[in-house]
Amino acid sequence: MVAALAILFGGEAFRPIVKRTVWLALAGLAGGVAVLMLELGHPLRALWAIPTSFAFSSPLYWKVLFITFYVISLLVLLARLIKGNWSPQSLRLNAIIILVLALGVTAIAGMVYGSQSFRPFWASGDIPVAFIFESLLGGLAFIYFFTYLAYAFDPAAMPEGVKRLFEGRLPDLFALAIFVHLLFVLARLANGLYGNVEGLQVWPHLATSPLFLAEIFIGLLLPLFLMLYAGTRTRPGIQVLSALLVMNALLISRYEYIIGGQLVPLFKGSWAPDLLTYTPSLTEWLLLLVAIFLSNAVNAFGELTLGLGKEA
Repeated sequence: MVAALAILFGGEAFRPIVKRTVWLALAGLAGGVAVLMLELGHPLRALWAIPTSFAFSSPLYWKVLFITFYVISLLVLLARLIKGNWSPQSLRLNAIIILVLALGVTAIAGMVYGSQSFRPFWASGDIPVAFIFESLLGGLAFIYFFTYLAYAFDPAAMPEGVKRLFEGRLPDLFALAIFVHLLFVLARLANGLYGNVEGLQVWPHLATSPLFLAEIFIGLLLPLFLMLYAGTRTRPGIQVLSALLVMNALLISRYEYIIGGQLVPLFKGSWAPDLLTYTPSLTEWLLLLVAIFLSNAVNAFGELTLGLGKEA
């Protein structure tokens, strides 16, 4: 989404980071999709069984279909970027296709959760839109962190075009994305605390969770202040710190969202507690590490072989 929007509306100012942004999208997909496949009983069988199932009534079928075309579109755009001599106008069609597919993938994921009326903590019409803004915020945080990483966190080694972008328009966009995401989180919190639907009693429990408080105050409010304050918003160390804090806030947000929706028992007997407890298993933590390490390995391969910052 970030790459497509940069091509469509950013103009030449975003040229230095477009190629890296497209590759980061592919690297993130590699880690995320690989882990989703590993959680299935027969990962290899799923490669052909899901696309050929033609389960048109299932949102997950459409998600797989969108991801497939999304990856193909990203590879086509990357090939055109690697050839060089491109202009934003020449890539407008590619950017529009990728933007539509990226919005589709993200919105469908939100719809899978937002339509679950039997889980009121999840069920909401704003979830697909919230997922989209989460993705945009995560993309901007990734761009900051992995661009600095590509230059060994040495601002002097970064091309002038990247420096101008990181000191000019990107901090504004990053701050705006943090603010919008924070609004979604606080709006859902307020609705949950004052709602009386069975299942929303998770919110008082969540509102006092150290993880949730860390997400709000350390992961979102602190980076928002740092990106708005003129004395810190253009400092490389502060930008890297803000990106890391936001990335962790998004991880906490998704963890609390997934787990929170399952804490209320669906069928209560006299024996059932008001809220269930859950602790991720060692296998689940290892799968998270697989996703992170695989994405980083794919990203490193691109940095070493594709010259992602060459046109800067």
